[in-house]
Amino acid sequence: MLSDTLKQQIRTIHQQLKTGLVGYQPRPAQNKLIAEIASIVAGHYHRHDRVGLIEAGTGTGKSLAYLLGTLPYALNQKKTLIIATATVALQEQLVLKDLPFFHQHSGLSFNFTLVKGRQRYACIERLHQQIQQPMLFASMAPAPEQQQLLQRLSTAWQERRWLGDRDSLPESISDELWYSLQADAHYCSKTQGRHLQCPFHLSRAEITDSHVLVVNHSLLIADLLNGNAVLPQPEECIYVIDEAHHLASCARELLSANAQLADNSRWLEQLRKSLQQLQNILPDTALRDILKLDDAVSDFYAALKPVERSLADYQPRWFTEKAQLEYRFKHAALPKLWQQQAEPLWQSAQKAASGAEKCLTELQVKIAEQRKPIKSWYNILQDLAFARQRFEQQQALWQLVHQEQREPAWQARWLSKEAKLAEQVHLHASPLSASLQLESLLFSKAYATILCSATLTALNSFDYAKRELGLTEHSGLQCLQVDSPFAYHEQAEILLPKTRCEPTDPAFTDELIRLLPSYLQQNEGSLVLFASYWQMQQVASALRSLGFSLLVQGEASRQALLQLHAQQVQHGKRSILFGTQSFSEGLDLPGKLLTNLIITKLPFAVPTSPLEEALTEAINARGGNAFLQLSIPATAKKLVQSCGRLLRQEQDQGRIVILDRRLISKTYGKAMLDALPPFRRVVEY
Repeated sequence: MLSDTLKQQIRTIHQQLKTGLVGYQPRPAQNKLIAEIASIVAGHYHRHDRVGLIEAGTGTGKSLAYLLGTLPYALNQKKTLIIATATVALQEQLVLKDLPFFHQHSGLSFNFTLVKGRQRYACIERLHQQIQQPMLFASMAPAPEQQQLLQRLSTAWQERRWLGDRDSLPESISDELWYSLQADAHYCSKTQGRHLQCPFHLSRAEITDSHVLVVNHSLLIADLLNGNAVLPQPEECIYVIDEAHHLASCARELLSANAQLADNSRWLEQLRKSLQQLQNILPDTALRDILKLDDAVSDFYAALKPVERSLADYQPRWFTEKAQLEYRFKHAALPKLWQQQAEPLWQSAQKAASGAEKCLTELQVKIAEQRKPIKSWYNILQDLAFARQRFEQQQALWQLVHQEQREPAWQARWLSKEAKLAEQVHLHASPLSASLQLESLLFSKAYATILCSATLTALNSFDYAKRELGLTEHSGLQCLQVDSPFAYHEQAEILLPKTRCEPTDPAFTDELIRLLPSYLQQNEGSLVLFASYWQMQQVASALRSLGFSLLVQGEASRQALLQLHAQQVQHGKRSILFGTQSFSEGLDLPGKLLTNLIITKLPFAVPTSPLEEALTEAINARGGNAFLQLSIPATAKKLVQSCGRLLRQEQDQGRIVILDRRLISKTYGKAMLDALPPFRRVVEY
């Protein structure tokens, strides 16, 4: 329970934060958040099941509220506070703004660290090797500008002007160059002294001394799946999962797998050649590991060959049209042969991946002993690293496939191929839900967990989120909705103009071209959201022919478009942004940058994606209604997120225009409208 001393400490810190915050406005919603979060983590509602689902609207001061509601208690109980977010923007806000402010004004003594994945860090040893011996890493001499850039990075690291990670790079570099520098479990091993001062290992060393760890959802879930190799054990942690509406889909992606089914002979043959060369490089003591890997490769390919042969026979039946790039297996039912081969495939792939890792380590040691490494050794190293990655993919895939499916299946399985590389067919397997893993690895083990977001409910209910996250059986679960302090009714209106047809009508694109000009006349900041990239391009082309100047997603980087938009608005000019669903979340356009938001169509998910089809199939097989149970709640959440782009600050004002008449003509329309904030409504029907 929360002691009187801790309660008083929280009140005192809150008062100090108010004093330190310029232009502070009293926020009753924030006070409620702090009290409820503190009560949940302290076990006020349940001694062991300390889980909270909290929806806090824009402007409630959520970040400072959860810091105040958790950190004093975490320090008192000697627990680590882990804050997980979905976006880099929120991580940066926490580490660069919120936590330093909290540290300065709270009077609490604590350390905090941003924990990132290994691929976000450079290996300084690899950087130095590329500078000293550039031909070891390239088939041709690198450009002088690239060598000069590498030298500048080395100098910046030595002078501590660069932290050694991608996010603090003093100047931009290409993805290809970064990939050649990034830390790798084998190239950058802390078992070798010269790597101990590499950025990745230095950052990991900070974890032990930190009271607050900021991570992204992917790192958190991957670490839970790997047995907590990086972060402390869940029992020793209080978790705050911000942007929690992304957690379930992120977990599902990490639990999914895919691997190449056809055209594997080339890289396997190349690996065989590299193993023959490796016998002449490594000492005799390594011969056994090389031969074991060679045997595992043979076993894997022997198990894969029947699958490859049958794929050639099946393809004409499955891919009946030239433009078809995906084929989904109904009820996840694969050919019987593939199901039979799953176990020998994943077991041989596991042995091969383990063997490749051993040989990689032994070759890395051999290279480290050489004063003048031979370039061909690095080529073998790359072959081994590539093969290890391929075998890990095959192992993950066939382990999922080994689990037989019955109706209703709990997996989605499908084939995909690229238009330009039709021979490279991939098999995909994905669980339909990650709820069991999230419940068993996180919620049932954690000391306490707070999940928060501005959009956790669907149609004003937490039921959808509970099912997605695996929280339906948690007796101690507390659900809380805290409204935004914004005066929605005074600040903005929703306009539903009369349209001639519904978005499902082929004539709807022409209808948009007819209607949009009348809502884009003012000298203001406008954002037009489309559900289809193709439709956005069609409308953009037509409006440009009418003289409209547009900033269209995909024609420049997101950052460049937003900068240009801001410049035009600040100079009193009309600026119109066109974007798809990715612009409906995480886009912050306060004040005059956005006063006119137009939503062309309700953001229903594409029902043709293999995962969506499999989810629909499973719900229908159980006797449910996939449209009501899946599509409507998911779309309602996305609509709330889209409308959330308009008001970002308490003084913001504007208008939302929705051009989808289904909000009026369909029975679900009223429920979707009622789930939105209480804007003024103008309905022209």
